[in-house]
Amino acid sequence: MKMHKMDESFYGMTTIGEKGQAVIPAEARKKMRLEKGEKLLVMGIDDDSLVLFKMAGMEEFASDLKKKLASLDKIIKKSKNK
Repeated sequence: MKMHKMDESFYGMTTIGEKGQAVIPAEARKKMRLEKGEKLLVMGIDDDSLVLFKMAGMEEFASDLKKKLASLDKIIKKSKNK
């Protein structure tokens, strides 16, 4: 699993429009290499925070996590049989 350095950046503000849409600031889109049509996963933290994840990155993370959990499951089962 890749570990990434935390890079906290402030990109500005956005406003929710009539249709519930928000614009991601250009600087953030450029740095994150977000392209038109790219899928983002939207997660909530508590009642006042939203986090956006690129789906491509989440798919890789989930795949790696699944492999590591399978290995961990095997270790747990072996330890119970001793």
